[in-house]
Parts: sequence; C-alpha cells; structure tokens
Amino acid sequence: MYTPDGHTRTCGLIGNPVAHTLSPMIQNHMARVMGQNLVYLPFPVARGDLEAAVRGALALDFLGLNVTVPYKSDVIAHLAEIDPLAERIGAVNTLVRCQGGYKGYNTDMPGLYRAMEQDGVEIAGRDVVILGAGGVARAVAVMLLDRRAAGVHILNRTVDKARAVAQEVNKIAGKSFARAYALKDYGQIPGQDWLVVQATSVGMHPHEEDAPIEDPAFYRHVEIGYDLIFNPGVTRFMRLTESGGGRACNGARMLVYQGIIAFELWTGTSVDQNTADELCRMMAQALGQ
Repeated sequence: MYTPDGHTRTCGLIGNPVAHTLSPMIQNHMARVMGQNLVYLPFPVARGDLEAAVRGALALDFLGLNVTVPYKSDVIAHLAEIDPLAERIGAVNTLVRCQGGYKGYNTDMPGLYRAMEQDGVEIAGRDVVILGAGGVARAVAVMLLDRRAAGVHILNRTVDKARAVAQEVNKIAGKSFARAYALKDYGQIPGQDWLVVQATSVGMHPHEEDAPIEDPAFYRHVEIGYDLIFNPGVTRFMRLTESGGGRACNGARMLVYQGIIAFELWTGTSVDQNTADELCRMMAQALGQ
C-alpha cells in the first residue's frame, strides 16, 4: 500500500460542493500507476474564501489544483498567468504552479476533444449543433473554433442568450462562425446528419426523464448525439438520439480525459492509452454503468 512521506506532493480539488467528486479516484490511481509520489484530495471552499484558498495552497507548496463550480471564472482574478485557451473560454479548471503563483488552464474542453477522438467523432470542417447557451456551451463553441469546425449552431430556449453567446464567439473568431436559434426553430439549421453536443444540465438527477428537445423529428437529423452529462450514464437525450437512428455518447470519457490532461500538466508525464482505458472502465463501474 502506498504511504505518503516527506517528499509527497499534494494536489486537490476546490469548489463547493466537492464531496461527490470522482476526481480523487482518477488522480490517485494515475499517481500509483505512473509512479508519482503525489496525493489528491477534495477541499470544500466556502463563498468568500476563494482567494484565501489559492494563497493557502501556494503557501503549502501544493503542486496544483482543480477548480470546480462555482469558481471556474472567479479564480481567474487570483492567477499569476492564464493559458490562452482558458482566457478565450473564460473559465479555468486546472491550476499549475508557476513563478509567483499558479497558471490557469481549461482542461475540460481539451478533455472533450480527446474523448471525441476516442469515440471516432470528427470535428474539423464540420458544422456542429450545440444545445444550451450557458458557460459550458460557450466553452464548447470556442473549442470547436480552435479545432477548425466549420461553424456552430446554438439552440437555446431563450434565443437572446443564444445570440449573446454567438456574438461573443464570433468576436473571438473574427468572422461569422456561430449562429443562434430558439429550440423550436431547429428546422432552420441546414444539412442532415448532425453532430449535436448537449451542453445543458437537462437530464441530470433528479430530472432524468427530461431532454432539451422532445420532438422525434429533431433526432432524425442527429448522426451523433454527445451528452456532456455523465450521470446518469444514459440520458433521455441519448435514448432519443438512438431511437432516431443516431449514435449516442455521454460525458464520462470527457471527465476522465480532463483529469488526465491536468495530471500531465502537473507531473510532466504522458498517460498511456491503456491507463486511460482502465480509468474509463473504473469510472463506468463507479457510476454503476
């Protein structure tokens, strides 16, 4: 059994709440497999204590931190540096120790990209439909821009929110890359065989029987439906996608890969595919999938 010693480095997760997190399982398993003398723990941080938490981690020589809700944007004010992708997205979920403090990264979206690669989903040159207009949807749109998608179509119940996100993304792109629609107006989206990213919280516990769009006609256009929710393992959005003849994926692999990328940033190592696959199996088992 692994026993921490005087040379053990500490990493952790800050947010509120954090008791439910599966990140310690992912990170501590990688540390054992990769031979890293590192431990990873969750740290709940109360509202108003974020700056103190970051300063305290620095003072205690923490190697790095993950950041979860509600602090992914607020933490930016307390960084020494920020990675360009994280700055464009406007959200940080990984802190890496650097000169004078921590550098902030977003590993959620690179994690989603790696997950899509492993699931055989091609992005470059493709139009993508995004359901939702919150921070996650905006981040997905920026990632798709970086990965050379042809464009994105943002569908949201409140079309003004979709327009606001589209305008922000188009400003970053320097061109017309994103378009906005009300959910009911999906018929205005051109083409067939859509890749759809479900970037809302609709379908999470305790509302597992809900989906952002219920109309079966929508799902007849969906070739691949990628739900960022990982629990439950099969959402109503995914079932509707499959009933329409499409292929459905959930967000569990994304969760694993964002953790892998954070671990690689902290340790300077490269996690092999066998370990990544093992972590995905562990995640599925932990979620009862």
